[in-house]
Amino acid sequence: MIPGTSRSGATIIGGLFLGLSRKAAAEFSFLLAIPTMFAATAYDLYKNWQLFDAGDIPLFVVGGVASFVSALIAVRTLIKFVSRHDYTVFAWYRIVFGGVVLATAYSGLVDWGVAV
Repeated sequence: MIPGTSRSGATIIGGLFLGLSRKAAAEFSFLLAIPTMFAATAYDLYKNWQLFDAGDIPLFVVGGVASFVSALIAVRTLIKFVSRHDYTVFAWYRIVFGGVVLATAYSGLVDWGVAV
């Protein structure tokens, strides 16, 4: 992936170009995210296993359940939104946010290089 590129945005646009409805493209994008997120989480846990002890397991379970429930709510809300609206609001958001990032980076107000 290209840094700064939205994975979900790229897969949704790809789905739309292939003739999927807005709702189907968004659902497809979120389904593609599942193995990616599981793999990234498994890799991070494997890489940092020495930092955890047995007392951390309940915290991971509660955090995982809370994240799963909130993600379901967010995805369901977004799917409902895109089935009734187009992606214009997201396009403008990306353009404005990109402009803010560029302006703060070039003005020196924020060193965005440390976030990369």
